[in-house]
Amino acid sequence: MTDTVSIFTHAGNSKLLCVDDESFYDFYSVCSQGLVKETFFASSSQEGYQKFLDLDVDILIIDSFMPSLDGLEMIQKVRATNKEIPIILVSTVEDANVIIKALPLGINMFVKKPFVKEEFLEGLKNTLKLVLANNFLEYEKNHKQKILQEKESYNSYQEDLAFAKELNILRNDFYYQMIDSNGISLVDFLYQPLDIMSGDAYSARRVHKHCTFYFMIDGMGKGLSASLTAMIMTSFVNHVFDKMKFLESFDLSLLVHETIEFMKPILLEEEALSVDYIVIDYEENMMYYSKFAMPALLMQNKNNEILRLKSNNPPLCKYQQTFNVNSYDINNIVKFLIYSDGLTENGTLLGQRPYADFVEEDFLNSFTRKDFKNRFIEKIGAQEDDITLIFIHRLNLQSTLIESKIFQTSLVELEIASEWYAEVVKKITTDTHSAYVAELAFTELYMNAYEHGNLGIDSSEKNTLLEKDIFFETLAEKEKGCLKKITVEVHKVVYESSTYIMTQIIDEGKGFNTQILSRIFRNSRIFNGRGVFLSRKNSFGIYYNWKGNSVLYLNKI
Repeated sequence: MTDTVSIFTHAGNSKLLCVDDESFYDFYSVCSQGLVKETFFASSSQEGYQKFLDLDVDILIIDSFMPSLDGLEMIQKVRATNKEIPIILVSTVEDANVIIKALPLGINMFVKKPFVKEEFLEGLKNTLKLVLANNFLEYEKNHKQKILQEKESYNSYQEDLAFAKELNILRNDFYYQMIDSNGISLVDFLYQPLDIMSGDAYSARRVHKHCTFYFMIDGMGKGLSASLTAMIMTSFVNHVFDKMKFLESFDLSLLVHETIEFMKPILLEEEALSVDYIVIDYEENMMYYSKFAMPALLMQNKNNEILRLKSNNPPLCKYQQTFNVNSYDINNIVKFLIYSDGLTENGTLLGQRPYADFVEEDFLNSFTRKDFKNRFIEKIGAQEDDITLIFIHRLNLQSTLIESKIFQTSLVELEIASEWYAEVVKKITTDTHSAYVAELAFTELYMNAYEHGNLGIDSSEKNTLLEKDIFFETLAEKEKGCLKKITVEVHKVVYESSTYIMTQIIDEGKGFNTQILSRIFRNSRIFNGRGVFLSRKNSFGIYYNWKGNSVLYLNKI
């Protein structure tokens, strides 16, 4: 609710044109109410195209099947005059051929028929965000350009925009998420470009609950050319992935093939790319990969041995004809490290040896990406190239559980849970500071499970209740009819020479979209989500499940 209020109140004069059968007009009217200022309708593509020309609309919703002139033909005519306007294409699930034909036309969102209101609203909101973002960027660009044009800071401003665009192109479906399939896996990322225009890029995508896709590219060379290539290829990979996911037909070989064919005309004669395409299926315990001249993927097995998975393809170039996709049984693998060569080719303070001499040992001794990064920073004098890495640790929690307890949903039980947790922590560590930060994180995250999870009070409602000074009265009232429970599990993990407290809090609420955490963590001063922010600051890592109703956090002692 807060996200909608904060963003869509700025929709201003946005206009929506829906080209579909009249029987759907009421549905579109209800869904668009409050999101746009005006909604127009057309029952044929001819009428829709004329209204597009006359009304200066901001978003188009077009059904693929229309009498006489069909939806795709209308879109072709629209794109001939306007290549930027966001378009939502409505089609049935069976319309695979329609989707494939629509891909080159620059469709921004696909929505299935028959409609599911929540899915349609999500698609409309995401598209409207694009309109607002483009308008805002255009305004900001024009406004700031006037101010900065005569100043040296103008170049810095352009670099900031370029880097912001790079971050928008990268896609990460696992922002502060764990992978809860066949156990729990912690997945962490480090993207640290040397310059604004980075030759490195990555994406991490969820194929489905049990399967993940990781993409990483390192454009050989430095400067604008390498950065443009990396960004173009990453954008296309994400575009094709989104369409495959929409059609529920993800195919790694096809994704690699389509990317190569798309990039070949773009690549220069002398240009070559290092690329990783990696799919990990946690349910089948299989990994599928197509590696093009990337550093060996490091894996640690259950015997604490480091295994190196080398590339199975040469560098990707303009004249690429064939490629290999291979599989690997990961049943015995507990950790993965995917990285670009900027990591291993970096010099160190230790006799001018490259970090490649230390990467395997540091990987073996690191429990999380944060551990690994700290070891890396200790050894290098200065960063010499773009650094990108993905660190995955599959946990075995069966033998590490110390205590587990189920609590009722009430403020009284919250106090009982806090006292119980403090006693459990005392059994693990006598260090007062470690105990204090662990308990602080627990209080914040347990409170979130209580009020946001089980009681279903969102941030907007909470703010309203606090302003009216009826927050605690409302909690007491909601508690009366709430039979949901909160489960807490505490694990003690000893890894190499370090000990970790691992706490998991599970509520029975409907969860939330964890992608909003990126907004929370980039602005610690905003009120909404401050509890999560403080918990992250007082832990060694925080991870939600895909649904958002279970959180696991680490404290190193």
